[in-house]
Amino acid sequence: MNTLVVRPTRVRTAGVRQQILLTAQQRLMILMLLFAAAFFLVSMRLVYFALFDTGSGNRAAGAFIPARADIIDRNGVPLARTIDGYSIRVVPSKLLNDRNYLAGELHRIFPDMSRADLLAKLTGSRPTYIRRRALPDQVAAVNAIGDVGFDFPREKERLYPQLTLAAHVLGFTNAEGHGVTGVEGAFDQRLIDKATRGEPLALSIDARVQGVLESELSAAVANLEAIGGAGVILDVHTGEVAAMTSLPTYNPNKLTGSDPTTRRNAVTYNLYELGSTFKPLSIGAAIDNGTVTNMARRYDASAPLPIAGFRIRDSHPGRWYNVPETLIESSNIATARIADDLGREPLEKLFRDLNFDKRPGIELKERAFPLWPKNWGRVTTMTTSYGHGIAVTPLHLASAYAALVNGGLYRPATLLKLGDKAPPQGRRVFKAATSARMRQLLRLIVSDGTGKQADAPGFRVGGKTGSAEKPGAGGYRRHSLVSTFSAVFPMDNPRYVVIVMIDEPKGNAYSSGQRTAGWTAAPVVRKVVTRAGPMLGVFPDQSRDVDVSELTPLLRKTEEAP
Repeated sequence: MNTLVVRPTRVRTAGVRQQILLTAQQRLMILMLLFAAAFFLVSMRLVYFALFDTGSGNRAAGAFIPARADIIDRNGVPLARTIDGYSIRVVPSKLLNDRNYLAGELHRIFPDMSRADLLAKLTGSRPTYIRRRALPDQVAAVNAIGDVGFDFPREKERLYPQLTLAAHVLGFTNAEGHGVTGVEGAFDQRLIDKATRGEPLALSIDARVQGVLESELSAAVANLEAIGGAGVILDVHTGEVAAMTSLPTYNPNKLTGSDPTTRRNAVTYNLYELGSTFKPLSIGAAIDNGTVTNMARRYDASAPLPIAGFRIRDSHPGRWYNVPETLIESSNIATARIADDLGREPLEKLFRDLNFDKRPGIELKERAFPLWPKNWGRVTTMTTSYGHGIAVTPLHLASAYAALVNGGLYRPATLLKLGDKAPPQGRRVFKAATSARMRQLLRLIVSDGTGKQADAPGFRVGGKTGSAEKPGAGGYRRHSLVSTFSAVFPMDNPRYVVIVMIDEPKGNAYSSGQRTAGWTAAPVVRKVVTRAGPMLGVFPDQSRDVDVSELTPLLRKTEEAP
């Protein structure tokens, strides 16, 4: 038996494998070349855009630039910004439902709008807005009515996230997005310009300090049943406004239905005779001009001072006062005698140097022109020295006090954060020695005089009270006072001026029956300084104070003969 062995055919796999590898390498090289070509084309395109097509880059970048620049406080807290908001509009020609029915439904959603006004919008001939800046739930409610005549365009709207905070500083915009009042109006072009709107506008305002000033002043106005108030905190060396408030206030997010009178900025646009707060300025001028050379010299205030058919009086029985006592006791008579010795020209020059004959120096458009005396004679010199017969804004007074205590340099106020920029050079209105003397005298008024209730322990507050009757038909109204306290702290190294003004406070239990500034405005200053001082970098220190040792022996505790 024979066995047949069959040998399988030999498969030559080496060549085939080599051919497959070669094919794969060729395909990989082609892919790599395609990828390199694509990368080259994209790179060249990017280089072209970077070097030549700047317009496209600007358009792309512009997508991230707001329609109107944000406004922020000095620490970056947003005070105003532009967002996409809801609006509700009606196209009367497209309405399907009965107009009366629709007016009733809309009135239910918007109870602040009358049914008649809504019906007029629904029966008009042109598309009109039912509500701009509508809330999302209002949009949903109108949409649920189910009428195709309503549409809901998204529009740019200005939002004030802090609500009423610094409302008079910020102002508001109109329906077209342009600023009307406040910073919005003053810097409208800066806020909408394509070149600058990408950067927020940084204000000098500190939102924390602003909140303190508003809360304390608002509580005092309410407790004293006053008709309003005003306050400002000013850096004495730079003129930067750390806080500014006016009462009553408003919410710039809800202008519809609000009282237009609440939008008036009392700090920059209201004029007041600020009374005895002028006395340190007048006595500073007398010291500066050499009229007062001896703090111990006494002036007769024991009886009313007759002049030109009327009498200058004090609010309390007087005697002979030296210069420190004149301020501590707030004597109109003694101040008038000092001003009479000084004469018209030096006092008028000081008031002009302090811009009391011009609108206040600040960027806002809402700035009042002072009531300047028409005829400046001897009587005017005497009465204006204690703050009667001349009317200025609280901001005028704040800038004047800054010059009085900072070494004698006047600088206009500003609402812009200076940052690393140097403050304006300023102009000299008081000698440095006069400024140093006035710091002593202002401190004495708080430690020993009418301003005791402004004394915040450790903060070395100095300042002056001012309680002036408001002018009216036929003369001054005895029961309508403007009560003001003009303060500075710390007096050994002045940093900030604080002005608090309360318009027509009532003498009630809250003020122990008193309406004058020492009982109404001074306590507000104490509370504001205590709370806001650390926020401004000023901390209480009981071991420091102004050296007044050469003046305290001049303060008589009992009346002496002249």
